[in-house]
Amino acid sequence: MSRYNLIVPILCALVFSGCAKLPDNDSLYQEPPSAMTMEQNNNRLRTIESLIQTGKGNAAKQQAELINPAELSVPQQAKYNLMAAQILLSFGEAEQAANTLVTTQADQLSTTDKIKYYQSQAFAYSLTGNLLESSKARIALDGLLINAEERKKNQTVILETLGLLPPSAVQSQQGSLAAWHDISKILLSKAQNPARFNAELSRWQAANPGHPANFSLATVEKMPADFGQPPSSIAILLPESGSYVDAAKAIKAGFLAAHSRSSNKPELHFYNTDKAKAADLYQQAVKEGAKLVIGPLNKDSIQGLANSTTLTIPVLALNQVPNLNKTNLYQFALSPLDDATEITRKAALDGHKKAVLIVPENEQSKRITSYISENWRAQNGTVLQKLTYNTKTADFSQLTKQLLEQNQAVDAVFLSAYSKEGRALNTQLQGQRGGNLPVYALPTIYSGIADPVNDAPLNGLTFCDIPWLFNGAYTGVLSMMALKDIWQQFPGTYIRLVAMGIDAYELATKLTNLSINPYSGATGNLSLASGNRIKRNLVCAKFTSGQPELIGFSHSPGEGDYSGSNKPVIGAPTSP
Repeated sequence: MSRYNLIVPILCALVFSGCAKLPDNDSLYQEPPSAMTMEQNNNRLRTIESLIQTGKGNAAKQQAELINPAELSVPQQAKYNLMAAQILLSFGEAEQAANTLVTTQADQLSTTDKIKYYQSQAFAYSLTGNLLESSKARIALDGLLINAEERKKNQTVILETLGLLPPSAVQSQQGSLAAWHDISKILLSKAQNPARFNAELSRWQAANPGHPANFSLATVEKMPADFGQPPSSIAILLPESGSYVDAAKAIKAGFLAAHSRSSNKPELHFYNTDKAKAADLYQQAVKEGAKLVIGPLNKDSIQGLANSTTLTIPVLALNQVPNLNKTNLYQFALSPLDDATEITRKAALDGHKKAVLIVPENEQSKRITSYISENWRAQNGTVLQKLTYNTKTADFSQLTKQLLEQNQAVDAVFLSAYSKEGRALNTQLQGQRGGNLPVYALPTIYSGIADPVNDAPLNGLTFCDIPWLFNGAYTGVLSMMALKDIWQQFPGTYIRLVAMGIDAYELATKLTNLSINPYSGATGNLSLASGNRIKRNLVCAKFTSGQPELIGFSHSPGEGDYSGSNKPVIGAPTSP
């Protein structure tokens, strides 16, 4: 049964619930419900609420259909509408849920239900990509939260979400919301420009002494004057020939662009890893006064360096070797492990549980399959089936038809594909499910350059990628637009490596503090994970009219469950 067929009954219930239509002449003269009827409906509403909180979506929907909305009091109808929206959200129908909540009289709800109302509204708008309205709902929620930890989490999401919006998106807004947006942008400059951050934070606090955001700012410390000072000399170990040379050139281009715009420029010394072993070049760099080594790029070279010498100065390796852990060795890469972690978390936040996995027939896909499967299970999801496809095939209709016929319970698809194959696969997957099958793809699905005409077949597909590719998501001065002349020199597959080069340079000043001060970089929100591996939190987007529209960072919609309860709502994430 399709999701559309599951939702039709509850949508019918919503139509006659009075959410969006006025009563007819006959109903104006109906007698108010009796005390017995009201008590019966109260019992039914409590039953529905319990079913929602215990994750029994279908049962909750069936119970909701038994209620005649015309027999509900005004407060009962408000609660009924709230729960109808929660049920819709449990089935992934965010747009209908948002519309239902708009028609709900929130002032008729108890304080506990108002919390659920605004959490549900924020979640629904987040899923539909309406970041401004999602933020407004969370701002309304802020005044209702008593628990300090819950309030801090909520404010964190407000600031992160508003930080993605350009000034033009909020220029018509005044008062509290405008101030929220201002401080969100100020906080993003904390690690990028400490002196400017300190001055603007003081200015904002002086201008907004009673603003709710001061609750979160109480724990924000000003940056020390010497924070972010680069090492005096940096050695960069990169190949100048061989199979990695084009990747190295793209990284180097981003690195030099960041260096050229730096106010305190360290000395740079480049060493060719094709001419000597990385361990020997490391020792040479140390003797020549390097305070930091960036590179090497090749995994074998990284492993060889780690095995052969004690690292007396820090190394920022430009790849990641599994299970490698060594003092003073940091590993930074555009790792598919991060890609898999982010997209599975996004699907889980959207309420999905049962997925199929579609990957190309090649060796790398075995690793991708393992990453996605492991992360999906960690999100309490189930992989119903894993399917491989031949990249030389143009027609996947039989393959997708058979897959979905064998897995009627599937509520999401994980897809690993480049744009060309992804367009065909998404079109044929949607054709099998009436355009209503959630598809979540790895970032290879997007070329990095908007192509509305050719990417129209990707409509509805969600993916998570580096912030640098999206207007407003990356706040640094070295935006994709600013470096257009640089990245246009490289094939499309290397665009993201230019952003990696930018972050490699910026990380030179942030490695020792990254565990306590994550950095909003071009390749993601960067933090330090176990083994000194640099983890990337990505920004997610959904294709609409052939172009990716920002949804937000993968964790933002789910900071705390939207039920207002300590039990998870169907389809809602629980607090981390």
